[in-house]
Amino acid sequence: MADTVLYEVGDGLATITLNRPEAMNALNVETKVALRETVRSAAADDAVRAVLLTAAGERAFCVGQDLKEHIGLLAADREAGSGQASGQASGQTMSTVREHYNPIVRALAGARKPVVAAVNGVAAGAGLGFALAADYRIVADTASFNTSFAGVALTADSGISWTLPRVVGPGRAADLLLFPRSIAAREAYELGIASRVVPAAELRAEAEKTARALAEGPTVAYAALKEATAYGLTHSLSETLDKEDELQSRAGASEDHAIAVRAFVEKEKPRYLGR
Repeated sequence: MADTVLYEVGDGLATITLNRPEAMNALNVETKVALRETVRSAAADDAVRAVLLTAAGERAFCVGQDLKEHIGLLAADREAGSGQASGQASGQTMSTVREHYNPIVRALAGARKPVVAAVNGVAAGAGLGFALAADYRIVADTASFNTSFAGVALTADSGISWTLPRVVGPGRAADLLLFPRSIAAREAYELGIASRVVPAAELRAEAEKTARALAEGPTVAYAALKEATAYGLTHSLSETLDKEDELQSRAGASEDHAIAVRAFVEKEKPRYLGR
């Protein structure tokens, strides 16, 4: 695996770290491929019960696409398509949405385990998209967010057109997308983008504590909660009630539920197995 993305698993917690601090953790092709494969591995690994997504350095969580690499790829695309009447790029450059961003977001949002994002600095463009794909966002008080896309004449990707309106509401999402600006940590909390804001010096410890608590929790129930809330966003009340019935039957049959009930009766702390 490329050293632009670090991966560590211990005691049920997978920690994924974007590791290009000198480039503000911008997403070049190498990093996108490594992140895609790492997130997929964490989502598929039954030994992983929670995921912590974070980044190296203090300035940035992820500023999105590496524009220095991107401009070179655009030039190569245009050269390859120079025989076309339009003279426009061939479109291969923008295949990164299909090949990289979409699989990453699907793996984060669809993982049957909780995903915590520890946002240490600027999260812009796809960096914001990845943070929004997580279930819980712990944010340093020095961090900020920016949609960025309109500022470089692009539309939203990395799931933002789906996640952002559901977090902040469609009206506010339109404002943030049409008029990109830096959203400070405190405002991000008020908007619902940040789940919790902590002092920057405490971010890593607080994020690890939260992620480890989730890894030790009833992960079958967590998976059902993720599925239920995602389903409810796009289905009717009647359909959602049927889905809740289905998922509650599954959770009620789990070993974790039996452990929780027994621990409650015996006034003990439950030790969940994740099954």
